Amino acid sequence: MGLSGSFLYANDEAGTYPASYYHASAEFLEAFPPLAEDTRCDVCVVGAGYMGLSTALHLRARGYDVVVLDAHRIGWGASGRNGGQLGSGQRVDVDELEDLVGPERALALWQIGEDAKALVKELIAQHQIDCDLTPGIFYADHKRSYSTHSRALVEKLHRDYHYDEIAFYDEERTRALIDSPSYFSGTMDHGAAHLHPLNLVLGLARAAKAAGVRFHEQTQVRKVEQTTPAIVHCSSGGRVRADHVVYACNGYIENLSKPVARRLMPINNFIVASEPLPQEMVQSLIAKRVAVADSRFVINYYRFSADNRLLFGGGENYRFAFPKDIKAFVRKPMLDVFPQLKDVRLDYGWGGTLGITLNRLPLFMRLAPNVWSAGGFSGHGISIATMAGKVVAEAIDGQLARFDVMAKIPSPVFPGGRHLRYPLMVLGMMYYALRDRL
Repeated sequence: MGLSGSFLYANDEAGTYPASYYHASAEFLEAFPPLAEDTRCDVCVVGAGYMGLSTALHLRARGYDVVVLDAHRIGWGASGRNGGQLGSGQRVDVDELEDLVGPERALALWQIGEDAKALVKELIAQHQIDCDLTPGIFYADHKRSYSTHSRALVEKLHRDYHYDEIAFYDEERTRALIDSPSYFSGTMDHGAAHLHPLNLVLGLARAAKAAGVRFHEQTQVRKVEQTTPAIVHCSSGGRVRADHVVYACNGYIENLSKPVARRLMPINNFIVASEPLPQEMVQSLIAKRVAVADSRFVINYYRFSADNRLLFGGGENYRFAFPKDIKAFVRKPMLDVFPQLKDVRLDYGWGGTLGITLNRLPLFMRLAPNVWSAGGFSGHGISIATMAGKVVAEAIDGQLARFDVMAKIPSPVFPGGRHLRYPLMVLGMMYYALRDRL
């Protein structure tokens, strides 16, 4: 994704992909050259992750000339590093949505989330993207007291949202599904899915390239003049004059837009990949080939890869650098869930930066008549970021209905502004980490 600011280069070398299981098992494109001279286009997209590529694909389908810029490589950021879970609806539960915006708007936001999930599946099928798409996510309750809410949530989704692909699991069914002492109940969402996230983003890039999108990698955007046309100044020496500019940067936007950065904070999350495990062990740990995400505030999320590696995500930090030993950092929460894996080798450990908002709902903004932004996907980016691209493409083409629905989501600024939000966030996370343990 497009980057700006030294924080975003921590632990990674410009122009290379981070070493990860995804990197080791991806089908890469040839590198695109940096932008070395001035060019003109209808729309300049900053960031080549899910949102940027979806924006470009949907604009090309409408006949627009599109240039995509990325400070590193296509899918280098969160789109190529995440847990690979394709969730339903929005990032927060529907009862929280109703409390925030009321039942009618909550239903509209839920439907956009469902359309987003369907869009990802449609693009995978349309462009024949080989990314190990597999149905099912189980949301596990790590406290017995959460069972009442989970059961009520399933009933509400069935009754008020007509979503019947989710089921409540009591303690017996949960223990039969996951061989862990950590969980007491949960919900099985058969409509959700999991996949290889880097191969998905690279597949979208192939489709965009075939459609005529122009790409420039290793091209950091330094400044955007919000004129008509807008002028995009790049670190590589070139400039882009564009009728519209789209910020598809999510957690990497920082210095490009202060109004966005005040409402969005980048945080680091970490994943390990085990050695390939015997099939009997795989089935004993998780009886069905589903992904799992638990109810902790700092979520543990995990699944098995196509070659039987446990991909386990856990732990966050808010510093300018990743932990020195990511494998050791993530091994602790992994063993809390699966103590029987204490002797299993970890072959890969990597981190990534995602963008979160205070309410964990996406942030859509029109920063000028011809400058658009969406981000703050808060861990729900495979679906919502992909849909954001389509929604922004619609808006540029004059169809603002869905963009306006998303832009009206309340989006508070982080307390303390850009400089104090980190220490305040750390204090808040310490509180929630303590609450997880009680």
